[in-house]
Amino acid sequence: MGRAGNGRRVCALGVAGMLAGTVLVGCGDGDSGDGARGTSADASAGTREQGTRAVRSAYDRTAEEDTAKVSLRVRTSAQGASQTANGQGVVDLDDGDSVMTLTMEGQRIEQRVIDQVLYQKLPKGQAPGGKPWIRIDLGKVAARQGAGGRSMSDPAQSAAYAKAITDKDVTEKGSTTVNGVRTTHYRVSVDVAELPHGDTLREQVGPTLPMDVWLDDEGRMRRQQIDMTVKAPETSQRSSSGASSAPEKVTVRTVMDFTDFGTEVEADAPPAGQVTDMTGKALEQGRKQS
Repeated sequence: MGRAGNGRRVCALGVAGMLAGTVLVGCGDGDSGDGARGTSADASAGTREQGTRAVRSAYDRTAEEDTAKVSLRVRTSAQGASQTANGQGVVDLDDGDSVMTLTMEGQRIEQRVIDQVLYQKLPKGQAPGGKPWIRIDLGKVAARQGAGGRSMSDPAQSAAYAKAITDKDVTEKGSTTVNGVRTTHYRVSVDVAELPHGDTLREQVGPTLPMDVWLDDEGRMRRQQIDMTVKAPETSQRSSSGASSAPEKVTVRTVMDFTDFGTEVEADAPPAGQVTDMTGKALEQGRKQS
């Protein structure tokens, strides 16, 4: 396959990873309910506390709906070039299973995530092995990347992200209508050092992970935006001047909208005879980048 096809697979895998981690970053098993707002000097602190509680409890309140329709927009930029992917589908908010259709550069990709395994049906002529589908075990890839063998879609991970947020990390930005629903917009700064394997993550994405969330009046996630700058490891190669090459930076903006809670999700793996397993290739690429 040519370079463009490889780029599409890598970008699509990134899309799947973001979808698998939906509503987990900065959300989780926090306390819910309305906090009492203080008076005079305590008013601002009380507002921040309310915002922190709202963001922390958003995952639980959203997951209680079980399923939802999701629309996805991912813009990836590196070395002066960028790609934009759009997706539409349905997601199980509890276990991360999903069925989506992705569109990138005029190409259409059918995607399913089932039990932390990614399946993609690539455009005709682009799939390796003469089979229409590829398969990547996201759990194994996550383990190789230092996630302790757990995918970011594991709800048990959510509490760790909640603990990484304090009152100073959440700022209320006002009310906004998202897809016809009134929401409250919060800006969140997650302390990467407080996350599992934070030292490794800090080297890749920096000290903080910026995120914006829009919660409806029931505290459910209606929109999530994550802005991430990933630094590749410095290369050992030197230029003709003798200077070390600067690490490559990839910026990714991911926006997910959630609507129609309770929509049925039917995620079935394609027949085994139509699938080429690409997990080994994904792990090999991860080793080269580490």
